[in-house]
Amino acid sequence: MITLHSFGPMFGLPEASPYVTKTEVQLKLLGLPYTKERARPDQSPKGQLPFIDDGGARIADSHFIREHLEKKHGKDLDAGLDARQRAEAWAVERMIEHQLAAASGCARWLIPENFAKGPANFVNGAPEEARPKLREELLARVRENFRAMGIGRHSDAEIVELGARSLSALSALLGDEPYLFGARPAGVDATAFAVLAGLLTPFFDSPLRRRAEGFANLTAYTARLMKEFYPDHPWEAPRPGA
Repeated sequence: MITLHSFGPMFGLPEASPYVTKTEVQLKLLGLPYTKERARPDQSPKGQLPFIDDGGARIADSHFIREHLEKKHGKDLDAGLDARQRAEAWAVERMIEHQLAAASGCARWLIPENFAKGPANFVNGAPEEARPKLREELLARVRENFRAMGIGRHSDAEIVELGARSLSALSALLGDEPYLFGARPAGVDATAFAVLAGLLTPFFDSPLRRRAEGFANLTAYTARLMKEFYPDHPWEAPRPGA
């Protein structure tokens, strides 16, 4: 049995991390049975979640988890795609993870109100007197990570514009199709859904979320996939302009 190690539900989402969500949706798409356990990043082989235990093999990072699962279990999330579509799916996934997810992460972590009611609570298991310093250190590490990635060197407005350009591209690629490559979901749909849900959750307010709400096909896509993969999770598609 595969065990998926995760943060658990949080922030109005079935999973706090979009990368955990991505892996869980891919497990569902692959039709592989699994269980879930909460874990801390320091328990992971790479110091990050998600990671899985698959018959004693411990695999970290959502990309390498997917590679392992497809190879070991003889499955292919992109079985319906031709060579060009596979290349396009890889390019789209890189855009989502390295551009849109980064901009969305900045909204979650670097807007003080969002940090205070969201990620700041990650240290709540520590003694109360230690929490302020731990929160300060946590935010400093994340801020430095964003700076090292490059996106943290931009102004708030510039970050929003970068994220909005990725949203516009994703909206154009999706068009009126149910999934990014037509009638059947591919591996990249798990990535797109996970990052869009993390951005659109009403738990966090941000200028980028309001820009995302303006793309009717993306909000409908997110709501549709939430119902498909997390049917028991309450979710209301944002109304553009609301």
